[in-house]
Amino acid sequence: MQNQPYDISSLLSGRGIRPSAQRIAVLKALLDFRVHPTAEQIFEVLSPTMPTLSLTTVYNTLRLLADKGVIAILGMDRRYARFDYVETPHAHLWCRACGKVVDMPLSVGIPLEHMAGGFKLDEVDVCYKGLCPECNKQTI
Repeated sequence: MQNQPYDISSLLSGRGIRPSAQRIAVLKALLDFRVHPTAEQIFEVLSPTMPTLSLTTVYNTLRLLADKGVIAILGMDRRYARFDYVETPHAHLWCRACGKVVDMPLSVGIPLEHMAGGFKLDEVDVCYKGLCPECNKQTI
């Protein structure tokens, strides 16, 4: 896990979220675990040091963070939702073979509102699906 320059408590408070120990831990795990984890993966990382944490608490916290615009819920995998901290707008590359999800910067050329024909955008969710370089090599 990497060190974060974020004050997670202030980040949560700034979005109107009371910064409890569980909420801070879940967001910190998401910031540290930059592979677009599932709720189950976050729970597995946190449960050894937080034995009173439940999977339900992790799901509820992730939904709250998504409702407040702190994170995005990625729906590319039909079996499990994936979660991503939203610092800057970006698209995702999803490997349909191994399930890896990688961030891809969005072009900043034309403002999205101009492309949307007057539609007021609250969020953008772009996901490209295919094979990552490792899985693509295996199919050749």
